[in-house]
Amino acid sequence: MKRKIYNKLKKWKQKDNRKPLLLLGARQVGKTWIMKEFGRAEYKQVAYVNCDDDPRVKTLFETDYNIERITLTLQAITGIPIEENDTLIVFDEIQEAPRGLHSLKYFCENAPKLHVMAAGSLLGITLGQNTSFPVGKVDMLNLYPMDFEEFLEALGQDAWIKLLHTKDWTLIEGMKTKLIEFLRLYYFVGGMPEAVAHFIKKRDLAEVRNIQSQILAAYRNDISKHASARESIRIGQIFNSLPSQLAKENKKFIYGLIKEGARAADYELAIQWLMDAGIVYKATRIRSPRMPLKFYEDPGAFKLFPLDCGLFACMADTSAEQILVNPDVFVEFKGALTEVFVMQQLKAADMTPFYWSNDKTPAEIDFVLQYDNRTLPIEVKAAENVRSRSLQQFIKDNPELKGLRISMRGYVDQEWMENVPLYAFGVYFK
Repeated sequence: MKRKIYNKLKKWKQKDNRKPLLLLGARQVGKTWIMKEFGRAEYKQVAYVNCDDDPRVKTLFETDYNIERITLTLQAITGIPIEENDTLIVFDEIQEAPRGLHSLKYFCENAPKLHVMAAGSLLGITLGQNTSFPVGKVDMLNLYPMDFEEFLEALGQDAWIKLLHTKDWTLIEGMKTKLIEFLRLYYFVGGMPEAVAHFIKKRDLAEVRNIQSQILAAYRNDISKHASARESIRIGQIFNSLPSQLAKENKKFIYGLIKEGARAADYELAIQWLMDAGIVYKATRIRSPRMPLKFYEDPGAFKLFPLDCGLFACMADTSAEQILVNPDVFVEFKGALTEVFVMQQLKAADMTPFYWSNDKTPAEIDFVLQYDNRTLPIEVKAAENVRSRSLQQFIKDNPELKGLRISMRGYVDQEWMENVPLYAFGVYFK
């Protein structure tokens, strides 16, 4: 399977001022695979160690940060000679090795010609716990679940990707039936590499759902293993509430849906834990669509989304028949699956979505981006019969802006907004 991050890794390798690379992302989004695959293809050899399951590696950094000693020990453990430019050193689950994260500073300062990558399933949690971090001494990249385009490529549907990239909207509209089939399939399978790989190999939807259940179980196990007993209960409550939170008309996160009397103060750390683990994404409300949007955040109002539409469908116990056959799948659950899909594509493109709403009226703009030196308000409509009252009023109130509507309708460019088909959303930003 090809991943878009591969080209970013090639650029990292070629940088004159290259530093050790930290690869961040949730469990099972493909970090280990991409590091090994990149090393296999771009280097003569890979010295791979897992800091979690090899006790020899866990003590590797305890004595000192002497790079010569560390590399000689790595060579003894892996049997791979450590050679500048020819060897990729990979520290997987680096957060499990005491002082391992801090050691990257000394690789940067004392051995800049060595190529070093590191990753960890809960590395974000470690960084959020005030662990000694090599500030300014590492490069960082985020890896997310596969987006819709990567999914199509994994299915061997390169011709359909090329069609979308033409932006020949008349031709695309004529082929929309097949593209909608692929989109339905993506809603069910999602972008977790293991689920995608199994579907490609076996075409077994029941086993895909079983794999998704196992991934969710692994997340819940991480919660109980790496958080206190009290905090793990709260984290689990938030995670389990996501389907009901997103099935509302107004998808603003409501603490009362967790349990009666729940307060923000009791759950703020739990939400941050899920975000640091990469399991949920957060879109904060903005008070004004002026740039920089970060200046106008309202931290007390936000929406939470799970990282993957396939996992979300599994959490909501949505059957294959409902997603692949039901004609109303895109509008079921108040369009929740569709908003999760859009959020997933935005995050995969390394974008930071916000949203806008007005407490005095039911008006809401689903996502607001800072894109191409402008503010881009996005309205998501899961159906083909659409009305854009909120977006239209928003543009009237902010006439300097032009809106984007994502729906099942074909492409339309009006004076005040563009409509892009849901299945072609990703190419809008190309």
